Amino acid sequence: MKIAVDGMGGDYAPGAVVEGLTIALNDFPTYEFVLVGHARKLAFYLEKYGIADNPRVRVVHAESVCEMSDPSAISLRAKRDSSITVCAKLLKEHEVDAMITPGHTGATVAATKVLVRTLPGIDRPALAASLPSQVGRFLLIDAGANPDCTPINLAQFAVMGEIYAQYLFKEARPRVGLLSVGGEDIKGKTLTKEVFHLLDKSPMNFVGNVEADTVFEGCADVLISDGFAGNVMLKGIEGLAKSTMVWLKRVLTRNALRVFGAMLAKNAFRELRAYGDGDDVGGAPLLGINGICVIGHGSSSPKAVRNAIRVAGECVEFGLNDKIVARLNEAHYTTSELEEYFAAESKN
Repeated sequence: MKIAVDGMGGDYAPGAVVEGLTIALNDFPTYEFVLVGHARKLAFYLEKYGIADNPRVRVVHAESVCEMSDPSAISLRAKRDSSITVCAKLLKEHEVDAMITPGHTGATVAATKVLVRTLPGIDRPALAASLPSQVGRFLLIDAGANPDCTPINLAQFAVMGEIYAQYLFKEARPRVGLLSVGGEDIKGKTLTKEVFHLLDKSPMNFVGNVEADTVFEGCADVLISDGFAGNVMLKGIEGLAKSTMVWLKRVLTRNALRVFGAMLAKNAFRELRAYGDGDDVGGAPLLGINGICVIGHGSSSPKAVRNAIRVAGECVEFGLNDKIVARLNEAHYTTSELEEYFAAESKN
């Protein structure tokens, strides 16, 4: 298996990326890597971590970098020689089986959608983020790739999320919920109401509308949303997690007795932090692309890079894309079939 790694993506690149790649070389002895980025800048870290002459690592030069402040279309316009765009080209030309990047999410979505294209029958790709709940984890899809969505998009997100959850949670029939402002089918906006009735008649294990607070109780394995609401929810969770740790530190250091109690509970706090440790997850796959693409957090550590590589490899081995296409055809959820369905519904 060969995986393209964006060596220039993320806040701590290229150092953190090359260090994470070094860990992956030891942990996944059958994987080969194409490290993409500015060759001169990468060379220093390849030497530092002792993998400059590793036969399983090939460096492909990319002159520029998509900065986080750049617009999403930058990878297809002014920076066609960026590390993200070069990774996407390698995936398009089947020189690699998968790509991973901790870089610009919007630029990655734009580059892969235009260059690699979507799977047959899929209208748009979507990010599937794995999040903790009281009883395990759940998938949030879309977590930010598509701010504006149609009912067709959400229906296809449900199919893609269902298949990925089968792999991730080892569930034959994962529970699929629709993010809304109330549990009743009459609640929500026009978009969610239209999708609700379609999913309710589908062969999926659809559990109906789910409010953002109850999903943490474990009521659904897959939570469907448009990318705008999904990303707002995701960033809200991340912000709350950081603030909770600050609040805990503040109240636990107010007097000596509390400090002593906190020291005794140090291991418990370490376990609590681990529930939301994004480094363990590694990254979110961009489902629906005609290839495997995993997007990591901008602040990815070496551990996160290593785990993003793990996720990419496991998706390839699972045959994720073939299973998505098969399920899409089985449920008659291809774009053309859904267009006919919603056109007929609008006439009734």
